Amino acid sequence: MTEQKTSTPPLTKTTPSHYNAEDVLIWLQKKGEELYGANFKINTEDHYVILKLIAYFLGDQEKCLRYGLMLHKGILLIGPVGSGKTALMNLMKLLAKTERKFFLKSSRDISFEFIKDGYEVIHRYSHSEHKNYCFDDLGIEKNLKYFGNECNLMAEIILSRYDLFVSKKIQTHITSNLSARELEAAYGNRVRSRLREMVNLISFDKATPDKRN
Repeated sequence: MTEQKTSTPPLTKTTPSHYNAEDVLIWLQKKGEELYGANFKINTEDHYVILKLIAYFLGDQEKCLRYGLMLHKGILLIGPVGSGKTALMNLMKLLAKTERKFFLKSSRDISFEFIKDGYEVIHRYSHSEHKNYCFDDLGIEKNLKYFGNECNLMAEIILSRYDLFVSKKIQTHITSNLSARELEAAYGNRVRSRLREMVNLISFDKATPDKRN
């Protein structure tokens, strides 16, 4: 019998804190191979990041408290180029409990949409009620112009998503190669201040090697 690709790892039916983390890691490895091929590998040195993500997306309040994560906030996953941020978030899409499901969208793709559709794109991603989004690779897009008007597109979207977070508890996740200080330089102090309220910071070690090599 062929296993469905969206099946979830065996978890007990008591509380989320009773899942077996090793079983989940094995399941993630298997799903990673299905998505990315036989060369996909979850490295032991990345377990500290992955276990935090597992606890968060399974809604394990006990472990999240231990890790310093707040379940009502989103995730800001920071790491060097090639550390596996996008792959991990795609796997978390499969693992996440129903209320934590999200859509993943590349910041670069959003910038292309802006070039085509203009300011409607800001409304598209900042007024999507009941939609949790992950904006992937924040920082690779540049300030864009539409009919001669320059716009810091992702800054505007994040500021509007903050309003959704406050009023509707809608979560925003982000991956980025930039540090918190570099994000502030790129998007301004207002955005960094909002991000402090909106997201939990999870970061890879700066020395994490490029897994694409």
